[in-house]
Amino acid sequence: MKRRLFLFAAMLLLTILVNAQGWTSVQAVGVMPGNTPSENRQALQRAIDAMSPHGGVLYVEPAEGGYPMEGGLLLRRNVSLVGAHGPTGRGTATTDRSKPTGSLFVITDRERPFIRVESATQLRGLQFFYPEQTHTDPARIIAYPPTISLAAEVNAQGVTLSCLTFYGEYMAMDFRAQAPRICEQILFEHCYGYPLSGEFIAIDRCYDVPRILHCHVNPANMREFRRPFSRSVIDAVVARRTYTYWIDHTDNAQCIDLFTFGVYGGIRLGSETYGQLTNFNFDCVAVGIHKIGSQWKNRNWQIAQGSIIANTGSRIEEVHPILIEGVGHTALSNVEAFSGGNGALTNFEASWDYMTVTGPASVSMTGCRMQGYKSTEPLHLHPEARVRAVACFDKDNNLFEK
Repeated sequence: MKRRLFLFAAMLLLTILVNAQGWTSVQAVGVMPGNTPSENRQALQRAIDAMSPHGGVLYVEPAEGGYPMEGGLLLRRNVSLVGAHGPTGRGTATTDRSKPTGSLFVITDRERPFIRVESATQLRGLQFFYPEQTHTDPARIIAYPPTISLAAEVNAQGVTLSCLTFYGEYMAMDFRAQAPRICEQILFEHCYGYPLSGEFIAIDRCYDVPRILHCHVNPANMREFRRPFSRSVIDAVVARRTYTYWIDHTDNAQCIDLFTFGVYGGIRLGSETYGQLTNFNFDCVAVGIHKIGSQWKNRNWQIAQGSIIANTGSRIEEVHPILIEGVGHTALSNVEAFSGGNGALTNFEASWDYMTVTGPASVSMTGCRMQGYKSTEPLHLHPEARVRAVACFDKDNNLFEK
């Protein structure tokens, strides 16, 4: 009895101290593992609404099996939802390894995004699980709405999305603002998942430096609770012809340390973008980097220190580690392609070439190693394209300069 009273007093003191610092447990506001999804959504929304005027943190207290949650949440200004985890790249797991656990939202809502965000908000240290999603049968893939998206009614500025893990999502984070709305200063970092649409992060109309940092997309991300994606499901994701990272109408986007596996495209750099992409690996894709440009002044990308394994898709002639369209400049430094086979998905064990340029763009290449392509030439160029290659090597390890 004394031990119980001591533990209760200690927990009460901890709750008082945490609340004094602006932190409140979601269980203290009525979000409980045994509630219905609707009850939990209503309780969490009430707490968010009450906290918004002064700001604070709602702590998603770890619970065995997580919290059932209905979609349609709105994370209002000044509020953070924070959990206990870093990114869990192979998943957390209950004792019997049947499902994830911890600071976890369990989602079955097929109609609404799980949560929409306003300005000055944060989601950190959380997991999102779709238990009804298939991992073996492509005919049973559920096209859920995005897990996280913008609040359509307002501009979203200053949003932090950090240490998030997604299990069974169709699309993870959709930040495509619809004109006249914009989003700015959006930070994605240390986020892991494998979206069955092929789309993990999409950004549009972000005119003040979006950042995508240290993100990892991999079909093995549920291995700890025994739900690896089958080869047929991965093939179905590739067949959707989408891109893991999708950017348009952005200024000076920063993309650092990105990984994806088993999707059609690695990253699409839209016609109204410029920025930097460094330290990346796009593995088992049809197109690694698809860069588009609408004009010469500032539709330019600096791309460095990366590797691409392009080997899948519907026709080998469409498989390109790098595809460039339109105008503008691309600077490639130490970008390597070494295509080969992989048993996780259907593939050609090769790409068609290293790079195809379909418009009158300019490209500089330094220290690029080009391996594993079927074509006789590593580059296929538009007649008006201007390409300069220095200290590069072709598939036969011969020096290639142009």
